[in-house]
Amino acid sequence: MSREDLGRSSWLFLHTIAAHYPDNPSHVQRQDAERLIDILTRIYPCAECAEHFANIVAHKPPDVSSGTAFREWLCAVHNEVNYSLDKPQFNCAFVHARWSGLDCTDDLNACVHSHGLEKNIVSNGSGKRLGI
Repeated sequence: MSREDLGRSSWLFLHTIAAHYPDNPSHVQRQDAERLIDILTRIYPCAECAEHFANIVAHKPPDVSSGTAFREWLCAVHNEVNYSLDKPQFNCAFVHARWSGLDCTDDLNACVHSHGLEKNIVSNGSGKRLGI
């Protein structure tokens, strides 16, 4: 896997999480989002990228106060990374159109977190997940 492939996959993952992040997150959800970002600054597979991301996060800590705030923060940080790589900037006004989240059409893997529901992973014995 190339560094570019890793970066694209990572941004897709992060933007998808942000797309499903609730508008009124619980204390635990805010902690989890902050921890996820913090963890990526230390264990990201590309050491140079992790260090660069850590520097950005140190100067611009994640705003996880709401779904909108998290999406805007992530878009701004993504643009900062793109700028350093001489890549085009993304108009953050269109972040929801670009990364609108998952299409949750499979009842067995419904996107319950996007609706603010808390469920545990359970199985029906066949190995299929019944909740997130």
